[in-house]
Amino acid sequence: MKKLPLSALFAVLLLLNSCGSSSEDATIVKIKDIYGGVKSVLAPDGRSKVFEVNVDKIGGDYVLRGATNDANCKDSLLEALSANNVAVLDSIRLLPSADLGDKLYGVTAQSVINFRTRGSYSAESATQTMMGTPVRILEKRDGWTRAITPEGYIAWVSSPSLAYMDEAEFRAYQDADKVVVTDKYITMYEKPSASSQMVSDAVWGNILLDLGNAGAWKKVAIADGREGYVPRSSVQDFDTWLKQRNPTADNIIKTAKQFIGVPYMWGGTSIKAVDCSGFTKSTYYLNGLILARDASQQCYTGDDVDIKQYTDGEYTLDALKNLKKGDLIFFGSKATPEKKERITHVGIYIEDGIFIHSAGKVRINSLIPDADNYYTGSVRLVRAQRILGNQDCGKGIVSMNTIYE
Repeated sequence: MKKLPLSALFAVLLLLNSCGSSSEDATIVKIKDIYGGVKSVLAPDGRSKVFEVNVDKIGGDYVLRGATNDANCKDSLLEALSANNVAVLDSIRLLPSADLGDKLYGVTAQSVINFRTRGSYSAESATQTMMGTPVRILEKRDGWTRAITPEGYIAWVSSPSLAYMDEAEFRAYQDADKVVVTDKYITMYEKPSASSQMVSDAVWGNILLDLGNAGAWKKVAIADGREGYVPRSSVQDFDTWLKQRNPTADNIIKTAKQFIGVPYMWGGTSIKAVDCSGFTKSTYYLNGLILARDASQQCYTGDDVDIKQYTDGEYTLDALKNLKKGDLIFFGSKATPEKKERITHVGIYIEDGIFIHSAGKVRINSLIPDADNYYTGSVRLVRAQRILGNQDCGKGIVSMNTIYE
């Protein structure tokens, strides 16, 4: 990545230098302003890049502490400080942390695990991942691990939820025979019997290591080493399943409808519970495509679909004529001269003004005011994006086979 041009940075700083408390050390205020300018340009979204810097005054020295997973952010900050004649001591850590050694890879080891905005159970839920999902490890701290999910989302997960691997171990895991769970909910047992001890639950889309057949049962293993048995009828060879993924519009809607009635949960991304973007992400995942995590990220992927006629206030089917089955539709508030566009909700378009989304629970509603199932939030429709046909071409949508190859 190219470094931020200093001329562009200084233009940002001119707007920032008047900020800060008059009671705070003037140099600390200046450092914070310069850091804020660099961050706003190079790392504005903490969901996709770590750039966290604090400053302490120790004696007569100003010490920068924190972390980033992009050396360019650190270098640009230090260059900008130097150009502004601010002397600092650099203690910013580069991630992945050197403390990890060579264990830079991880695989999720619970049916569904919660990622949080901070390393604390009291922190806000950020996202979830399914059993068997590969992640990249950034750091471990106080029983929590910061990791990057396949869609590039960065958050914290409790450390026991992952199996940690070096590159050789991770490659061996990727190459091993695996199965995917095709039933919505199953139990993994200690022995090939439903009366034996439970080892773990598993849900639709979970990935397990294949250890062979045992009559009507399949012996499987979780990435953390636990072994057990699941019904053979509840799983499918993963490679075969992956080759059969065919993300057509009809298949997307068929999968989406299987979530009807699933409860809404902030951060949810599985058949157990979903938020609005977790629902769209899960639907596409089960059809072999990986979407960005949040609605405010998904809305910039794929191709724009022209729905201006509708968003300008003509709430008719004709105003939706450019939409196709499987498109994502986004709700929120339009951009104004004073405010940027804000996306707060997403659904999957079906046809004839009908769409499916997670709002309270997964349900089907209409965008047309005189429909019995009209969604009153339809007046907040902002944009639509075409996902299908746009995978693996630099538009923010990737096929699962690029992750599990």
